[in-house]
Amino acid sequence: MPVQVLCDLRKQFGSVRDQDQRPTCLAFAASDAHASLRPPWAPLSVEYAFYHAQRRAGRSPHVGATLPAMLDALREDGQPVEAGWPYLAVIPADWKPCPNVGTLYRRSGQKGGSTLGEIIDRLDEDKAVLVLLTLSSSFDVATPSNYVVDQRPGEQSNPARRHAVIAVGHGLSDGKKVVLVRNSWGEFWGLEGHAWLTEAYLTPRVFRLGVLTEDPDVQSNPAAA
Repeated sequence: MPVQVLCDLRKQFGSVRDQDQRPTCLAFAASDAHASLRPPWAPLSVEYAFYHAQRRAGRSPHVGATLPAMLDALREDGQPVEAGWPYLAVIPADWKPCPNVGTLYRRSGQKGGSTLGEIIDRLDEDKAVLVLLTLSSSFDVATPSNYVVDQRPGEQSNPARRHAVIAVGHGLSDGKKVVLVRNSWGEFWGLEGHAWLTEAYLTPRVFRLGVLTEDPDVQSNPAAA
């Protein structure tokens, strides 16, 4: 279905990345939203953000992060660029940052509600939105030719499948409100890592939103582990 695009922030971002099989979707979403506020585009360390979010929440690296812990990590611990601590395919036994990850960039943020209207309002302010939602099978099969994800008759969300994406645009498709999301499943999902989610799909599935502020970055000295 063709989409009438009303807002599109993709130009603020670089290429979509791939979280592979690790539960790091929120770390990817928060890191890329943070990087989008620091032009020109330079990916920030997902590993560093995820490590500190899990440390703050007392959670295992084998489960997903929480939004409060991730926002605290970005604000208090910051992130180096990706080269400071590159993303790991496998968690080592001594999982921790190296002593010299480089300059850290901090960013404050805030939790939001869970409505489509709030997503659209923030996008119209040129602010990408962290979207935490539950998934169902329609989301899995987004392709370059099937890039509008809609609610199928009888389709139920799976509350155990929690995921995080970035809302980067909105528009209309066949008269329906749609939101463009940036995923972290690589460039072969949807349209180079993006897809449009309809209001019918999003509304029963979104459970929390987050926005990073436009505050200037606070740079610290190079970090020590």
